[in-house]
Amino acid sequence: MESLGSLGGSGLTSAQKEELMDKVKQEIALANFQELLTKITEKCFKQCINKPGISLDNSEQKCVAMCMDRYIDSYNVVSKAYSTRIQMERN
Repeated sequence: MESLGSLGGSGLTSAQKEELMDKVKQEIALANFQELLTKITEKCFKQCINKPGISLDNSEQKCVAMCMDRYIDSYNVVSKAYSTRIQMERN
């Protein structure tokens, strides 16, 4: 598979290549978020919902909310650490 860096002969200008890279990064970020949301849903459902029904009781609602908050906080910490590491490696 040809990398985006080797698109020199494709006729794209530098600005077009940069725009394409930005779009690819956005798509990857969206896919990562969707995967995170799916994992959160699965894990928090298993952890918090003992007997599925037509609605959640108060304790289940609180459990799901806290579970989701923990996963999102964890994701943010990991993402920030990863971004910092990437920036350090580039410099």
